[in-house]
Amino acid sequence: MKKIFSALAAFILLSSFTMDKPAYRLFTGSGKVIDYGKMLKELAAADVVFFGEQHNDPIAHWLQLELAKDLYQQHGRQLVLGTEMWEADTQAAVDSFLLGLVDEPSFTQTSRAWPNFATDYKPVLLFAKAKGLQVIATNAPRRSARIVAKESLQGLDALPPSEKQWLPLLPITVDLELPAYKRMLSMFGSDTHGASAAGSTKIVEAQALKDATMAHFISKNLKTGQHLLHLNGAYHSDHHEGILWYLKRLRPELKIKTVTTVLQPQLEKLEKEHLQRADVVLAVPETMTRTY
Repeated sequence: MKKIFSALAAFILLSSFTMDKPAYRLFTGSGKVIDYGKMLKELAAADVVFFGEQHNDPIAHWLQLELAKDLYQQHGRQLVLGTEMWEADTQAAVDSFLLGLVDEPSFTQTSRAWPNFATDYKPVLLFAKAKGLQVIATNAPRRSARIVAKESLQGLDALPPSEKQWLPLLPITVDLELPAYKRMLSMFGSDTHGASAAGSTKIVEAQALKDATMAHFISKNLKTGQHLLHLNGAYHSDHHEGILWYLKRLRPELKIKTVTTVLQPQLEKLEKEHLQRADVVLAVPETMTRTY
């Protein structure tokens, strides 16, 4: 009778969950449901938290803002924000905006803000401005990434010092055997020969340039006692690869946690393909509206 009652209670709970149509659910990397409070406690203990997003997912952007607010309650101005969305050479523009020295139209132009700035990144930047938080522009300039995609990493050697200052120390090591990079190679057709294979390798090298640059500027700017919340596309931090592969080599002492965002047709359980993708997996209904 006790087993029947437990099974019935579980069925009722599951049915209620399905009918409620939740907008998201949090899981551990092993697939166990985790509530926001427990997640916050674990993330607050880390030196660096990578929040991997789908760039057009409104739930991820909302949760990034809520997490920033709650981490601020824990760490105060020892909390630092880092962003893939701004490139290292736009740091002065970001700082000027946070200090109120430029208006929004000027800022979006000079900082090369992404088209979805107003809906997706402006709220967290305004929060940082209101609280006096440091925001680090961590990404590689897109012009450098274009050079690598066209010429390979060797194309960076010809850059003047004024451009190399926005990059990590050259040459950059790229491990093409890392699972994330191998998946990219397969995605872009590296199993073919000739120009196609060479082209896909260059695309992966451009991705690695971004990963290495973000790790470099995180390492360079993060001081002892500070805590960093870094916003980036999920592929840059999934499976503790990408940026983390480089950062662990620069700062092996850092305690790092990751969050990723995935889309699923149901939220009752974490699908197998998403297991171990991150320390915390934010599952969002695949029918969720997009910001663009």
